[in-house]
Amino acid sequence: MSNLKMKEAALIYLDRSGGLQKFIDDCKFYNDSKQSYAVYRFSILINPSDIVELDAELGNYILHQPLKAAQVFQSVCFIAVKTLSLIGQLQTEAQINIVLKLTHLPPLRSYSLDLCEFPLDYASQRFYMMQGIVIAMTTVTKYTQGARFLCSDEACPLSKGFEYIRVHVPGATESATVRNDFLCNLCSSSLQEDRKFRVLGDKQIVEIITAKALHAFQGYSNNQPFRFQSLTIFLRDESVSKMNIGNEYKIIGIPTCVRTSQTAVCIEANSIISCNPEVPSGISDNFRYLLSLTSSSCWKFTAILANIFASQIVPPGTYNLLKLCLLMSLVQTSDRNKELKDCLDILIMTSDTLLVDRLLNFSIKLVPRGIRHPVSTEIFPTLSRNKYGTGAVSIQAGSALLAKGGICFIGDLASHKKDKLEQLQSVVESRSITVYIPGKKFGDDINQQMTFPVQCSFWSFVDMDSSSKRNMQKTNTLIGRMDCSLIPANLVEAFGLLINCNESSSCYPLISTVQHTLKKAIDPEELLYVASKKFTTEDFEKLLAFAKNLNVEFSLEAERMIHGYYLASRRIRTDSISGSKLSASALKYLVSLAEAHARLNLRNKVLKEDVLIAALLFETSLTLKYGATVFCVAPNAVFPFELYNEEYLEQRDIYLNQCQQQLQQFIATYGPGTAIFTSDE
Repeated sequence: MSNLKMKEAALIYLDRSGGLQKFIDDCKFYNDSKQSYAVYRFSILINPSDIVELDAELGNYILHQPLKAAQVFQSVCFIAVKTLSLIGQLQTEAQINIVLKLTHLPPLRSYSLDLCEFPLDYASQRFYMMQGIVIAMTTVTKYTQGARFLCSDEACPLSKGFEYIRVHVPGATESATVRNDFLCNLCSSSLQEDRKFRVLGDKQIVEIITAKALHAFQGYSNNQPFRFQSLTIFLRDESVSKMNIGNEYKIIGIPTCVRTSQTAVCIEANSIISCNPEVPSGISDNFRYLLSLTSSSCWKFTAILANIFASQIVPPGTYNLLKLCLLMSLVQTSDRNKELKDCLDILIMTSDTLLVDRLLNFSIKLVPRGIRHPVSTEIFPTLSRNKYGTGAVSIQAGSALLAKGGICFIGDLASHKKDKLEQLQSVVESRSITVYIPGKKFGDDINQQMTFPVQCSFWSFVDMDSSSKRNMQKTNTLIGRMDCSLIPANLVEAFGLLINCNESSSCYPLISTVQHTLKKAIDPEELLYVASKKFTTEDFEKLLAFAKNLNVEFSLEAERMIHGYYLASRRIRTDSISGSKLSASALKYLVSLAEAHARLNLRNKVLKEDVLIAALLFETSLTLKYGATVFCVAPNAVFPFELYNEEYLEQRDIYLNQCQQQLQQFIATYGPGTAIFTSDE
């Protein structure tokens, strides 16, 4: 009686949810097909909340005994087919394969599978929700959805018909569905597969890790050793190719135990939900108050941010240019599973690699996808054999794909080999990486290739002070140009921003840095400055999280100015022999810089003041690469004075206003519409 009641509830749910009509449409497809089927597969969408409200017993059955619940729906669907004459060829109930697809699970702890908690429950054969980031995936292969078997004894009545139907169930291996040692229940003769009725489906295997595991790539330790382990997810049919490397997903599935060379816990995926974190509601009170105090200027707020940023690593007022660029790069990141279009790559030339390394390592921890590339691993995807023996090739993410939407800090460029630098240059220019899969090597007849978008910003530095490199440096004949012969010129050009961090210059006082380092060595946890106490690391995290989710648009004035500067700069850096030194991506970098400065100011509109900062930063970078031009910008143009108090901020504003006038004059002289432009230009 209980089973009959659940069947009635299942039929009512299918009718109310629209599932019955979808089932009828699917049956019509099968009935109209000229192909003969042994197994008819139907996917039924289940909303647990609705079905529990309709019938608690059936809802409990679906959540905790999904394989038996599928049999209830199988019986209901078989009766519907026979009653309504939906599929003329269907003979037995065993031919119907029901897959229940859940929309969600109850938001209770008992339904959540935390990848950091062990042991994992893989014996209950029920649904769990887990969340993780894809770090590897295989190519798509085939598996047996269902197969028809016949008794080998022709005299046996079961040597015909569709009594022996085997279908894949969650956790089953290929040999559990198809093998040659099955026996007839009637005469005990061996069963033979009728191969022309075998039904194949698509299968893909992915590996995920919990987001907490990314701390291992950010230098977190807290003096506590920790480990993380990936979890294997089996995707089948509709779920295949719905997950991308680097994205974070919620997965509803059934844990199973798969035995290979080592016993492993895997998940048979049922439903996949893309994860998009909540947008932060605001910033800290201290930052809100600071923003109100500096509201009269478009430049003061970001200047103070750069001044006090990372005071745990360097004293306030030092490395301001670098810190501003880092903050601007950080606000151009994204926590969402969407395309990141506005990357800001930064290459730093420095003689103090230890301090710069600490500063960059501190900065990447402020965003969820800040990845410090481990030297022992690969930056870009690599290939390996799949450990589950499916014949598929496993593609491992690498640091760049793992940093999707964030920052990939790759350390000293000189530590990478020439072929890796060439690959990096290609990726930075194209924002994609193509993986070639040789068929012969991995047991396939044909070669394949897969292309992945690379959606992160790259940070790196070059040590200019090692003795071997000093001997290699050349004397520059162009004013302002920096010797970058230590690394390929094309790679230097590919980076959007080139920054010179020279600690011996007036911009970086050496004494304050030495004092800071000594005090931190004595007490690493001590907060040495008032800024460190008022504006904590958590405050900066909230600020960046809020700022990067702002939707910004250009004002008409700013749009004209940025295009004018780009065209003028391109014009004066073009010669008849080598053409223009500005690549097509230069305008994209300029736009990204201007948007970043507006976001950092917590504004939704890009103003001409943001374009000025973008132009000064970009022109400083161009000067280091190619030398100075007519629009001559000082190396410290963005921070011409040390920011001690309000008076110095006012002086900086006056200076930047003068730079604004110079930029407008430069555009008026060399920009579009001027006499020096040809009709083609």
